[in-house]
Amino acid sequence: MTRLPLETDPVAILQQLVRIDSVNPDLVPGAAGEAEIAAWCADWLRQQGFEITVLEQTPGRPSVVGLKRGTGTGRSLMLNAHLDTVGVATYAGDPFSGDLRDGRVYGRGAVDTKSGLAAILVAAARASVHGMAGDVIVTLVADEEFGSIGTEEVLRSFRADAALVIEPSSLELTTAHRGFAWFELELTGLAAHGSQPERGVDAIWHAGLALRALDELRQRLNAAPAHATLGHGAVRVSKIAGGDDAATVAARCVLTLERRMLPGQSPDSVEAELRALFTALAVEEPEFQFALTRLVARAAFEAEPHWPILRALSGNAERVLGRPAVTRGEPFWTDAGLILEAGIPCVVFGADGEGLHADTEWADAPSVRALADILTDTITEFCGLTAD
Repeated sequence: MTRLPLETDPVAILQQLVRIDSVNPDLVPGAAGEAEIAAWCADWLRQQGFEITVLEQTPGRPSVVGLKRGTGTGRSLMLNAHLDTVGVATYAGDPFSGDLRDGRVYGRGAVDTKSGLAAILVAAARASVHGMAGDVIVTLVADEEFGSIGTEEVLRSFRADAALVIEPSSLELTTAHRGFAWFELELTGLAAHGSQPERGVDAIWHAGLALRALDELRQRLNAAPAHATLGHGAVRVSKIAGGDDAATVAARCVLTLERRMLPGQSPDSVEAELRALFTALAVEEPEFQFALTRLVARAAFEAEPHWPILRALSGNAERVLGRPAVTRGEPFWTDAGLILEAGIPCVVFGADGEGLHADTEWADAPSVRALADILTDTITEFCGLTAD
């Protein structure tokens, strides 16, 4: 890896990070992954006096933890952002240019979320140079865009009194987001010649019954009271496959289901909900045979208004931005769900920009500098200075 000069301007750091290809290889087979950007960030933090731990249970997929120890008399704070990006196959122009034009830094990952990486690096270094009462724990993780193996690995070894998860949020506080669960529904029928369908059991026909039942569930979800920032939960079919040929009754049909959950709904509860739905179908239609398998599930996230980290972030955002802090909810999932599940209060916050996963992506440079300022002051307030 070519070492770049040590920088302390978050926008200049952002430009350098965008120029490092860190496309997630689970999304794009053979892609670069996080090794080079992890090494760059580890080197930068090491030069700022952080203790460095590289976690790499999955070979080639490193996460970096930078620790600046406090005196033990203050609260510890974890700062979390991801190293990986989505692919660049359809990106318009050079996805790794890092160009700064008209106050915007362009390139894949510019806003999602190398802007967050840059701001964390600068803020953690600025805050800790004065001596902290509590520990500052920088966690720069692999694989957020696919399976979140990085944050899972970090949480097996590191704890904190609170966390800030840095994802693009237009400098608004994300205090809630949905969870999700993916399921495979396998319907088993009986093959027969298409000229005598009565001798078979049509799994595709039964898929139609399942689709109707799922639509009824969707209507019930939409009729329930809406969450203040997240609206309603959701259910949908994302994939369906079945049948062998045009002349044979389908003996098998497989549906992939997605269930988006609100805070208070667990993966176990939505699985029980779906299982009850299909069990009721089997009672009505005795030949309806199903197997429901949970593929991946992540719980929803919601911050509590009384958490000290939320109050500290909100107050510092208002001071730096010169206006009351805005709160919001997101329909998508972030690693905050895992961090909260581990018992660590957290808030999601990040820079402004556009083009997440799109053909052109950019981060607003002034917002990246504001983000670094807000994080610096929040770290200082939450962890405390040794002089305190």
